[in-house]
Amino acid sequence: MFAIDRTSPIGLSKQIETTLQHMVEQRVLPGGAKLPSIRQLASQLAVSTNTVVLAYDRLVAAGTIDTHGTAGFFVCTRNDGGRAIPDAATLEAGEEQEPVWLAQQANDQRAGVLLASIGALPPTWLQDAVPATAVQKALARSAAGMASRCPPQGLPELREHIALLMRGIGAAVDASHILTTFGGTHAIDLICRSFLQAGDTVLVEDPGYFLMFGRLRQDGIRLVPVKRNPDGLDLDALEAACREHRPRLLFVQTALHNPTGWSSSPANLHKVLVLAQQYGFLIAEDDVHGHFQQAPSTRLASLSGLDGVIYYSSFCKALSPALRMGYLAAAPALLKVLMRTKIHAIMTTPALNEYVLLEVLRAGTLRKHLDRLQRKIMAARNASTQQLSAAGVLFEHPGDAGIFLWGTMPAGLDVDLLVQDAYRNKILLMRGAAFSANDTPDPHIRFNVAFSQPPRLGNYLQQRLQAVAGARSNLARISDQASADGKR
Repeated sequence: MFAIDRTSPIGLSKQIETTLQHMVEQRVLPGGAKLPSIRQLASQLAVSTNTVVLAYDRLVAAGTIDTHGTAGFFVCTRNDGGRAIPDAATLEAGEEQEPVWLAQQANDQRAGVLLASIGALPPTWLQDAVPATAVQKALARSAAGMASRCPPQGLPELREHIALLMRGIGAAVDASHILTTFGGTHAIDLICRSFLQAGDTVLVEDPGYFLMFGRLRQDGIRLVPVKRNPDGLDLDALEAACREHRPRLLFVQTALHNPTGWSSSPANLHKVLVLAQQYGFLIAEDDVHGHFQQAPSTRLASLSGLDGVIYYSSFCKALSPALRMGYLAAAPALLKVLMRTKIHAIMTTPALNEYVLLEVLRAGTLRKHLDRLQRKIMAARNASTQQLSAAGVLFEHPGDAGIFLWGTMPAGLDVDLLVQDAYRNKILLMRGAAFSANDTPDPHIRFNVAFSQPPRLGNYLQQRLQAVAGARSNLARISDQASADGKR
């Protein structure tokens, strides 16, 4: 059928696999053609049957050939279901700036698109955070290797390391208060499943985390937006919402709020806790971006001792999106409910992910990695702020740290049209209204500082914003001239 080269450094099974794959691609072996049996091909090539088995197994896994029971192996035809890699599913036209569409664009990372508003860091900034040796050591330390199981609450030693991180922000917790998750989004899902039901009222920040709004509405939850100020929630609006709606739960980001980058003051957080006790609602504290904060700030988890507060964070943005690891912290009574929900939903998180994260935390390199990240982010903030300001974007309250800038567009600019035009020019921008639970018109755009430094973005915005300024100036001149003519 064909020959193999016994002097080649390429293994015999790999040679067989590659040759057969090429013959299929070149139609030498057409769709439906029957291949020699394992014993026949082994005899023809004078190799062991195991060598052919390895090659055939890989071709089956690749969808190139298939086995038809005792009839043998056959080349897959073009219309064999599931054999070709399909094009990525895309949302319908006109759904731009819908939250799920935005999340898809950010993670698909289409070639040539500048992701100026996404919520993640460039892969190059994280590629050394989890070295390959950490994966190897993790497997070596796990008792059963890839057959290892993970307790639903999470590996005890990993939970103790996470508790140590939380004690570093002033929260007096131990491993018994921690539950591991697949990240922040999974933590939100567990909270919703555990403590909310259709018809409940939930308070959310406005602006706030855009993907959470749809998640809550799916369960028939009633959302009541509360204005977010630079120092925290608008306390008057929060108290009015509590009196009128008697909420079940409040979702709040206290450090480096997404999308604004603001952090709450201790006085503001203290009042939020007082209102929570007075009106009897739970608080879910989102600290996913807390890793990017250089100077320490107060958290609700530390002020409350986790009394009525469920804290959650993630390592996905700051360490590794591939690991998809995060965690919840709560009082034992609440944590038991959350763990029961986790078992019902996914049973447990993967042991491999937990062992790898444990290896990273045990090595003691996380702090140095975060220090490097924070320096990079601060340099990017300075460069992005300078470029965007020069283009005409306004920053009334730019925040102190983190990956987001909340930029105000000049008066008279249609933000919706701008983001649509930007996407046609392969620049992904997120309009402020996308971060409102009511999709309220908003003059802001969220910028990710790590992706907002290229001159391509500054040049694009400067051109568009200058056009608006020019049109406004012409309109003012026409108005002034008409007024002058009327006085003559």
